[in-house]
Amino acid sequence: MHGNILIIDDEIKLLKLLGMILSQENFNVKEASTARSALTMLEQHEFDIVLSDVRLPDAFGIDLVKSIKTKYPHLEIILMTAFGNITDAVQAMKNGAYDYLVKGDDNDKIIPLAYKAMEKAKDNRSKTVHKNIAAKGFESIIGISPLILQAKRLAEKVALTDATVLLTGETGTGKEVFANALHEGSDRKKNSFVAINCSAFSKDILESELFGHKAGAFTGAIKDKKGLIEEANGGTLFLDEIGEMPVELQAKLLRVLETKEFIKMGETKVSRSDFRLIAATNRDLEEEIKHGHFREDLYFRLNIFEIRLPALRERKEDLKALTKNFVDIFAQKLHLADVKVSPEYYKTLEKNDWKGNIRELRNTVERSLILMSGNILDIESLPLYSEKMTAEKDSLSIRSLEKEHIHKVLEYTKGNKAEAARLLEIGIATLYRKLEEYHLR
Repeated sequence: MHGNILIIDDEIKLLKLLGMILSQENFNVKEASTARSALTMLEQHEFDIVLSDVRLPDAFGIDLVKSIKTKYPHLEIILMTAFGNITDAVQAMKNGAYDYLVKGDDNDKIIPLAYKAMEKAKDNRSKTVHKNIAAKGFESIIGISPLILQAKRLAEKVALTDATVLLTGETGTGKEVFANALHEGSDRKKNSFVAINCSAFSKDILESELFGHKAGAFTGAIKDKKGLIEEANGGTLFLDEIGEMPVELQAKLLRVLETKEFIKMGETKVSRSDFRLIAATNRDLEEEIKHGHFREDLYFRLNIFEIRLPALRERKEDLKALTKNFVDIFAQKLHLADVKVSPEYYKTLEKNDWKGNIRELRNTVERSLILMSGNILDIESLPLYSEKMTAEKDSLSIRSLEKEHIHKVLEYTKGNKAEAARLLEIGIATLYRKLEEYHLR
């Protein structure tokens, strides 16, 4: 297929004729006889071109151009009219129309014009993908739900200050994206943004990563090392999962926050670093304080400005936009062209509780694109996640679905078991055990 076209005209005979002509040119065509039904179709399907009559029973086509282009800027719109009106033509182009046809003169023009508009639409989509991938700051935060807009507004207000920010919320809600946005929206954006996950290291390694060390400070320290606190001088330090930081290190961090001074491991000289701290946690720090796992004085020092990030299940109206963004990102990485998403795919995603939040959605889309047949993302390409998402496949056993899923992922990785285990999010030993169980190689 060359692409997707939506034709809008209340003259049913002409609507069917144009649909037949463009279908024979290998375009995927859908038809609507009113503006209202067309807008519904635009929400449910992916289109590249809209071919619309100017005079519709429930809208003026020239005004319709503006509203469609506002919501779907990559679309190219060709208007048709029974009357050649220069004023209308000029206004249509101002509102964003690709071109303007007079009915009766369109037989020879419509096909070459459709091809040209399709090239432009695909170019638009490509530019949008690159823009999404390169998005920085608050542009990278996707969503229109009240909860995410509230969090974004708070972040925009505090970004220009040097106040310490504590990001709270479940795992996978996008805390690092917000931390990056806060940095990019600050006066420190020309300097470094350095991040570390406090749960990923033992106490000694985490101390070395944060504060740095002198050669000989401990076994294996063969040369001097700058710590992230020093690297963040003039910029932003992001401590993810700060609730996992050992209590002994919490005291040292508190001193740095109060004095901007620190001492490297194995050194006696005091160093200074001027950085802005952003911390994040999925734990209830007040509960951690009660159990002696977190220092109360550090909590008060961190909790100057708290922003709670909502779980994905609390903002399901953003699911479609987030999914589209991930489809664009991974389609480019996997060298997939012109990927379409079926309405059923979105509906199935909405049934899930998304306990892993945006991170789980991101992984789901990546795997779906790997498993996809052709260029249409549908429920058949959904990986096995939950009973809800596989309800429509309950005629197959869970065991056979898992076997098929592992087989497809191994085909994609060309037999690379380490990469397959990473995509499946299981240990390599677990993968080998399942390969043995399912008699796969």
